[in-house]
Amino acid sequence: VQLQASGGGLVQDGGSLRLSCVASGGFLSAYSVGWFRQAPGKEREFVAAIKRSAGTTYDQNSVKGRFTISRDNAKNTVYLQMNSLTPEDTAVYYCAARATGDIGASVDLYTYWGQGTLVTVSS
Repeated sequence: VQLQASGGGLVQDGGSLRLSCVASGGFLSAYSVGWFRQAPGKEREFVAAIKRSAGTTYDQNSVKGRFTISRDNAKNTVYLQMNSLTPEDTAVYYCAARATGDIGASVDLYTYWGQGTLVTVSS
């Protein structure tokens, strides 16, 4: 399966963005999906993940309550709604998928990766 992340851009402090991760070459409903981000000079870090069933989500503490992950299997898409953005959220955001029902925070768990979309939050 190939993943395409989009929806990034420049937003002011306190603003919102919705990222999309669209799959091709397979049905995203068969995969658990995670969002990660990587700021300049930093390692890639986990943001959120959603199981195939969409019954459970897992958010990193720094984004919990501000970010929401969801999926629309009919559109083969997983979303990351980001509210109350701060400059500390500036990073390239990646979506990733794994063909199991479990989710986790390690980059090593995910087999398929999108190319990333840049989110810049200005102060």
